[in-house]
Amino acid sequence: MAVERIIHTATDDNDPVEVELEITLRPRDFASYIGQERLKQNLKLAIDAAKQRSETLDHILLYGPPGLGKTTMASVIANEMGASIRVTSGPAIERAGDLASLLTNLQDGDILFIDEIHRLHRSVEEVLYSAMEDFKIDIMLGKGPSARSLRLDVPKFTLIGATTRTGALAAPLRDRFGMMHRLEFYTPEQIAKIIVRAANILESKIHPEAAKILSTRARLTPRIANRLLKRVRDFADVNGDGIIDTETTYAALNLLEIDELGLDPADRYLLERIIENYGTNPVGLNTLAALTGDEATTIEDFYEPYLMQIGLLERTPRGRKATPKAYKHLDKKIKGGDQPSLL
Repeated sequence: MAVERIIHTATDDNDPVEVELEITLRPRDFASYIGQERLKQNLKLAIDAAKQRSETLDHILLYGPPGLGKTTMASVIANEMGASIRVTSGPAIERAGDLASLLTNLQDGDILFIDEIHRLHRSVEEVLYSAMEDFKIDIMLGKGPSARSLRLDVPKFTLIGATTRTGALAAPLRDRFGMMHRLEFYTPEQIAKIIVRAANILESKIHPEAAKILSTRARLTPRIANRLLKRVRDFADVNGDGIIDTETTYAALNLLEIDELGLDPADRYLLERIIENYGTNPVGLNTLAALTGDEATTIEDFYEPYLMQIGLLERTPRGRKATPKAYKHLDKKIKGGDQPSLL
């Protein structure tokens, strides 16, 4: 089997050591990938069939909230196929020529992973259509009356697209994916296993009970679980003997202001603004963004999915509302003094 090679350029605000560490924590095959059992079963079937026929894999669209492992799943697919993977993102492909350069440098059977594929420019998407269907691209040479079109063959590749917003994808692009799979939130038990696995890789000793505590505060998301583990590990190294036990875990989480539902100060501030300013009335997304100082897309893509998953936020046709469970968690009362019913 060929060695998987990930080509990835870190952004300026990423520390190179941190990026390298994140890659080492990523599982490399289905056996070490915890969770997403239905997705793994479907993908394994497709991979086995493609390898049996000596064909390239159908194009795959992975969607779901951020941090659930879309990039990791793409690298696992490449490793299971024995293929090289080229990693890029929608905003990084500014012109059709950029996409043409990427595609012509691939080899037969390679995988092109485009993160945030919903942010591709429309002119780039149009070039991608023929590349996905016919493995050909049309390039315009020159300008004005002397301009002419040149059709080039590209290697038979597999495109894996990842997005947090499937609705933002153009229908012609979405329809060209042979497989579309949603990544679901993980269970606390799965998150605990991920934390134990990551701790072993980081060569940190963690008590099972401490892993269980962290799993309930990781927002059901592996990326956040790994981030919390690193911060608790830092606390244990500086303020203890390096062993992550329950006492160390609680102390570190209190320092980080992560409560028992995994909410951080930003989450609680969002809910408090809804409750204190609008009570039981719904509030629009743009109004909420102005109240909190966050972008509307940040609220919609990062805060809302988890808050709705655990029943603290409700999305209605007229806007967002805090649920009775949110009132109880934040120890708030409806204006007038009556505690909201949980029935």
